Amino acid sequence: MSKFGDLANKAKDLAKSHPDQADKGVESAERLIDERTGNKYDAQTDKAADAVRRSYGSEGTRAPEDTPER
Repeated sequence: MSKFGDLANKAKDLAKSHPDQADKGVESAERLIDERTGNKYDAQTDKAADAVRRSYGSEGTRAPEDTPER
């Protein structure tokens, strides 16, 4: 496997071990992208973040009370 594949697998294993921390990182990345793009791609970033969360076994969606104001 390539070095990138190995790194991706390690990241996925860490996310599975620490889903709360991984959720915070995904949310931060999603928020940063939305801020930098003026929420132009909000639907796409929501879909991508949900897919990432599902990949390590998280709920896949945020609860409404966890959704930051935009």
